[in-house]
Amino acid sequence: MELLIASGSALWLGILTSISPCPLATNIAAVSFLSKKIAHPGLVLVSGLAYTLGRVVAYAVLGWIIISSLLSVPQAAQFLQKYLVKALGPLLMITGLFLLEVITIKLPGVALSQKHHNKLVESGAPGAFLLGLIFALAFCPVSAALFFGSLIPLALNSNVGTIFPFIYGVGTGLPVLMFAIAIALGVTSMSHWFNKITKLELYTRRITGVIFILVGLYYSGIYILKLF
Repeated sequence: MELLIASGSALWLGILTSISPCPLATNIAAVSFLSKKIAHPGLVLVSGLAYTLGRVVAYAVLGWIIISSLLSVPQAAQFLQKYLVKALGPLLMITGLFLLEVITIKLPGVALSQKHHNKLVESGAPGAFLLGLIFALAFCPVSAALFFGSLIPLALNSNVGTIFPFIYGVGTGLPVLMFAIAIALGVTSMSHWFNKITKLELYTRRITGVIFILVGLYYSGIYILKLF
C-alpha cells in the first residue's frame, strides 16, 4: 500500500510538472510538432511514444545517478538515514512556496536553436525522442523544486526509490502521449481539450502548493518540534 501511494505521488508530481508554466511551453511545442503529422495518425502515435520515452529516459537516468551516488557513499547514506525524515518537512514547505510562486529564481536552462529544433522535428520518431530528452533537462524553478525537492527525497526514503524517477518521467509526458493516442484514434479536436486542461494548471498548482506546505508543517511538527 505504501509503495502504491508513493508511486501515485511520483506520477502526480510528473503530471503537475507537465502542466507547470515552463514544461507546459515545451509540451505545447511537442503537441505542435505532432500536429504537423496529423495526416499520419500512426506516425503521430509513434512520435508521441518516442517523445514520452525521451522524457522518461532523461529523468530515470538523472534520478538513478543522483540516488545511486548519494547511497553509495556510506557517510552520505548514514546522514540521509538519520536526517532525511527531519528535512522532509522543510523541503515540502519550500517546494510549496515555489508552487505558490512566493519564491522565484532563475535557472540556466538547456537552449535549443531554431535550426536544430527544425532538424529534430523533421527526423521523425528519433527526433521526437531527442526533443523529449532535451526538454526534460530544461529545468525551471517549479520543475526543479518538484524533481529535486520532492521526488528525490521521496525516492531516497524508499527501498525501490530508483523506479520513482521513471514513473515521474511517464507523468511529465502523459499529456502529450494522450494527445498522440487521441490523434491516432481519430479524435482531431483533442488540441482544444489540451488547451482547456492547461488552463487548470494555475488552480492545481496552487492547491498542491498549499497541501505541500500543510504536510511539511505536519512533518516538521512530528520529527523536528516533537509536537505530536
